Amino acid sequence: MKNNDAKMQEHQELREKLTDAIKSGDDNAFVEALDALVEQIGAELREEYDELAAQHDDRVLAARGVRQLTQAEKKYYKALAEAFEAKNPKEALANTDAIFPLTVFDAVFEELTTDHPLLNAIDFTPSTASYKVIYSESGEQVALWGELTDAIVKELMAGFKTADGLLAKLSAFIPVASSLIDLGPEWLDRLVRAILVEAIANGLEVGIVDGTGKKMPIGMTRQVGDGVTVTDGVYPKKEIIKVDSFDVQTYGKLAALLATDASGKPRKINGNLLLIVNPKDYFSKIIPATTMMTADGKFVRDVFPIPTDAVQSIAVPVGEAVIGIPKRYLALLGMGINKSGKVEFSDDYQFLEDKRVYRVKVYATGLPKDNNAFIRLDISDLRPLFYRVQSVAAAEASTDATLSALRLGSAALSPAFAANTVTYTASTTNATNTINATPSNAAAEIEVELNGTVVPNGSALAWNSGSNTVTVKVTAEDGETTKTYTVTVTKS
Repeated sequence: MKNNDAKMQEHQELREKLTDAIKSGDDNAFVEALDALVEQIGAELREEYDELAAQHDDRVLAARGVRQLTQAEKKYYKALAEAFEAKNPKEALANTDAIFPLTVFDAVFEELTTDHPLLNAIDFTPSTASYKVIYSESGEQVALWGELTDAIVKELMAGFKTADGLLAKLSAFIPVASSLIDLGPEWLDRLVRAILVEAIANGLEVGIVDGTGKKMPIGMTRQVGDGVTVTDGVYPKKEIIKVDSFDVQTYGKLAALLATDASGKPRKINGNLLLIVNPKDYFSKIIPATTMMTADGKFVRDVFPIPTDAVQSIAVPVGEAVIGIPKRYLALLGMGINKSGKVEFSDDYQFLEDKRVYRVKVYATGLPKDNNAFIRLDISDLRPLFYRVQSVAAAEASTDATLSALRLGSAALSPAFAANTVTYTASTTNATNTINATPSNAAAEIEVELNGTVVPNGSALAWNSGSNTVTVKVTAEDGETTKTYTVTVTKS
């Protein structure tokens, strides 16, 4: 019998394979990983069943995850087991009137959010298959004093956006070995929920973190908003910002980027920030960067300059991280399993040995509420945290004074932006365009001037007719290395 640590390690490895298969769209790898995971879940379930079958203590069974079922749930699982054992399970499922109880789906969702901190940090909103929501782009709305005129109403509504569309379908497959069907309704419920949690959680996390937007959510790592070019339904990835330290200055600058909405206006950050990292990086980089030994020899963990919840997700690549405002991700979840509410027999994976495969469908989607709500980070060179009175060699300050991105709203730069190209032109007919200059290294300082006057980065620039000169001076962390980008903007 394997110990719990070995089982957890196997679970983790199989989850990683399942996630990699979902990302790559490799059906064979997906089936192989899912089959192995189901095999492990089934073996563990049979082991627990043999150990506890003689016990009738509800508290002991509940502690092992065996729920006390409602009458509707018992009826459903009895009908499901009969269909599983039928000579023609596809026909048996089609003819049965057993409907997947929403209470089972609620239990699955509760386990999803409990066992997966990322999903717990996101606010899921119940939705129908088609949706239309109105949300605040800035995160808050300020009332205006004065007479209620059309101009004031327009200004109040300017901070709101509408999102509408269709939920994407997330199919979860349930391979059930014939040897497990006779365990009884409570244990069949346990098996179904365990498989659904694994399959749905991995699919949801991939979509929420890095979904392309094509028949799936728009991930936190993707660009959204005005001026973003969507190609064949796929949203482009955000530029990556390199972070080599979580010191107060660097972390504060990251928070300052998040504290600016898409229109360049400041906004409050209510609650903790969310830092999402791969489990390997969590232990090898995040813990060393946020743990220190105090003068009395004790270790203090989760030392962030700003309150932050660090969560692990295998949907994030090794060497990268995502930081952002969790409440600024809009997640919608369909409340039905499928249109009929039934589990369906599946012919998709007939080559699984000694198993009959069934399918349930969950409908969901999601998108960042604005482009500044999440930042994609490069943490490959993240340094450990040291107690300040300890004598350590001073880290060499970065000399990177380049930008990773430069945008003037929807105005196109000529030539296309490149970090080492410093001179550009642009044309516009707008009265204003919002400038967004993103440093390649988060510790760099940025100073923006319009026609010789300093203006805030992220603000709307008001153009004069004719030629305008925008300069962006980047000063590296060392305080000496600089680079200046110039854009000549012609307003017609």
